[in-house]
Amino acid sequence: MRTREIAVGVALGAAAVLMAGCRVEENRHGDSKDVKIVTPFGGMNVTTNDANVLASIGLPAYPGAVAANKDDDKDRSADVDMSFGDYKLRVKVASFRTDDSTDKVEAFYRDGLRRFGGAIACRNNQAVGSPAATAEGLTCDDKHGHVNVDDSSSNHQLALKAGSERHQHIVTIDPDGGGTKFSLVALDLPGDITFGDDSGGDRRQ
Repeated sequence: MRTREIAVGVALGAAAVLMAGCRVEENRHGDSKDVKIVTPFGGMNVTTNDANVLASIGLPAYPGAVAANKDDDKDRSADVDMSFGDYKLRVKVASFRTDDSTDKVEAFYRDGLRRFGGAIACRNNQAVGSPAATAEGLTCDDKHGHVNVDDSSSNHQLALKAGSERHQHIVTIDPDGGGTKFSLVALDLPGDITFGDDSGGDRRQ
């Protein structure tokens, strides 16, 4: 998952205003980097330390898995925390690879997602088997209102989802040579985000 290409649907004009008078702090820790941006209207924190990001996601580490493509920025771990007034967004992503099969990884994380109410399985935005929705109403539809996480779950062979539309835990799983590449994702979306439905209407969370 391209963690460095997390896109947030914020109007460009508004973004320019928010950056006025901003302060940027950057700290490096080995091959990871923390960035803090403070403005009069709010701020953003970005953390890329693999261990810290994994711990904050709340899902167990897969035994023996290694961070995916450490030399490629698009697959580095990231914890992006934005807060501008009432607009609060947090996206946490960590990507890994294991020599184990996709079936083993799926079974491991189905169990890991039980703490968040159990998982639904998705492929191409459609449910695989049942249930088709979590107890909190999350479905396989990849509509996140004005927030887009690049390389969405619909682009993967399988995605396991748990939680609600505002608070999601996602595991994407893909074959990779003789093993498996997978990403662990936690999304905390703004409270007033709008979700479209099939009737063309909107609903707010």
